[in-house]
Amino acid sequence: MTDARKRYPSDVSDEEWALVAPYLTLLPQEAGQRQHGLREVFNGLRYIIKTGAPWRWMPNDLPPWAAVYQQAQRWLAAGCFEALAEDLRAVLRQLAGRAAEPSAAILDSRTLRSTPESGPRAGYDGAKRKRGSKLHMAVDTLGHLLALHVTPANADDRAEVGRLAQAVQEATGDSVDIAFVDAGYNGPNAAAAAQAQGIELVVVKLPEAKKGFVLLPRRWVIERSFGWTTRFRRLVRDYERYASTLAGLHFVAFVCLMLQQAARLVVCS
Repeated sequence: MTDARKRYPSDVSDEEWALVAPYLTLLPQEAGQRQHGLREVFNGLRYIIKTGAPWRWMPNDLPPWAAVYQQAQRWLAAGCFEALAEDLRAVLRQLAGRAAEPSAAILDSRTLRSTPESGPRAGYDGAKRKRGSKLHMAVDTLGHLLALHVTPANADDRAEVGRLAQAVQEATGDSVDIAFVDAGYNGPNAAAAAQAQGIELVVVKLPEAKKGFVLLPRRWVIERSFGWTTRFRRLVRDYERYASTLAGLHFVAFVCLMLQQAARLVVCS
């Protein structure tokens, strides 16, 4: 980072940049068409998803919004953040004394309200009484992202189990053999779709004598992960024109969270 501009809370630290830079360098540093440093472009992307600002409101001391947007789309199309998330997850799991690849996952969905940008592909979620998009997500037992995809909000959670389970196994090398879900995933079709990918679906039910807020075993982990994403104001609603961009920015957010944790462990070691 240059000393000529102010520092933003969303700026990547030296330790974090050392971890992320190899994944984001799609072209050699001396490439003739490069006009802005990759670190500053990544800072611009982090600023947008952290603050929720429109692209055209990029501060003048960061690279132009169009340059950041175009480079972000290149990174998303190349799967840079998916690869980084997988490697960071493995490292953090090993540092926590776990196997690099998980044997258990937690699945759930979250509905995001639509905006004028995303409205044409929105659906109505009758259970949540929201019109928007639904984020189907899987995490490991530490809350680290395994897989996700976006559908209109009227999509049935049970109908998306097969697609999500397949993505989980692709991300983990078929290491997951059990997945915890809530009662919304009840039924033989969801169980069969998961079993086809080698995953046993375990429904965690509410206690019969529920009184007040109850932490459900295993299930609370993914709720915490959804809570983490609300720290990024760009992800509080569906502001994206394309579902693929919304999914990609969630990967960026989880990468930012894992980078912070990994960098902290590097400094302490």
